[in-house]
Amino acid sequence: MISVVIDTNVFVAGLRSEGGASRAVLRQTLRGHLQPLFGNALWMEYQDLLDRPVWGNVTTAEERRQVLAAMAQQGRWVTVYYGWRPNLPDEGDNHLIELALAGGATIIATHNVRDLRGGELRLGNLRVLTPAQCLEEWK
Repeated sequence: MISVVIDTNVFVAGLRSEGGASRAVLRQTLRGHLQPLFGNALWMEYQDLLDRPVWGNVTTAEERRQVLAAMAQQGRWVTVYYGWRPNLPDEGDNHLIELALAGGATIIATHNVRDLRGGELRLGNLRVLTPAQCLEEWK
């Protein structure tokens, strides 16, 4: 199973539409083909988003909670012991890199590719991909 960090923007995009690459990434997770990694910072970001008015009318707050709970059952909790900061131009994104490195993820799925690739550190085999690029990779 592929360990992956799924940025909250992919979660939001996947639940705001009834199709698309972000939704397909979430489906792959729920079917057990991907193992999402969770850490304190990312989990709190997911929780913070559940009731925000960014969702449109495709899902209810309860449906979003159920999807997140199902993802958590497929996922693995990772404790991050080491911070790789400063690294990225947006300090708020560093937790994604730290989680991926601590959990041994090979991919961060995000719509924010440019900022996450713009770091000062070279991250070995860790790749930052859009949901569409992820789907191509997993074919």
